[in-house]
Amino acid sequence: MTDITSAGAKPPGGLEATLEADLCRNWWAVLLRGVVAVLFGVVAIGLPGPTMLSLILLFAAYMLVDGVLALIASVRAARRSDRWGALAFEGIVDILTGVIASAWPGPTLVAFVLLVAAWALITGAMMLYTAFKLAPDHGRWWMALGGLASLVYGIVLVVAPLVGALVLTWWIGAYALCFGVFLVILSLRLRAKQPEHDAGARAA
Repeated sequence: MTDITSAGAKPPGGLEATLEADLCRNWWAVLLRGVVAVLFGVVAIGLPGPTMLSLILLFAAYMLVDGVLALIASVRAARRSDRWGALAFEGIVDILTGVIASAWPGPTLVAFVLLVAAWALITGAMMLYTAFKLAPDHGRWWMALGGLASLVYGIVLVVAPLVGALVLTWWIGAYALCFGVFLVILSLRLRAKQPEHDAGARAA
């Protein structure tokens, strides 16, 4: 894969370099989000029997936790005068989705499915956009895979919203499991690159 330090890769101090440094400093937040997603996926696949109301509340809790972690990462980035807008926006979207799902758990299955689909499409698009701002050795393809998983999941829910509760539970679990694994691997790649960015910051 192309080295980000090679000629013509990207100018030092540019938008992409700043984004990479931000993600490397906040690799732990990416890891936590991945672990939460994996745990949610395991529970959803292993316990597919709960009612749709329980599933909605479980999903709402996951959204709230994920949103809070994203906001924490954005606050840390803002304190360092780094770019924080995308993380903050994603965190707000996650929290709003969780609040809506928990405050009105009685809507029809279709309404809930479309709410989940909208969240998956927005998250997937943002992750894909961010992925192609990263260098390949910073985990670009793992982030892109996470974004693609979100997009495919959202499209499937839009095309077939009237699936049974059991199948929907499995879909949500499988998606969260794949998404979480991609984030965990991405966080480890980012953690490995953090010393390089710290050394560059000290040199600057």
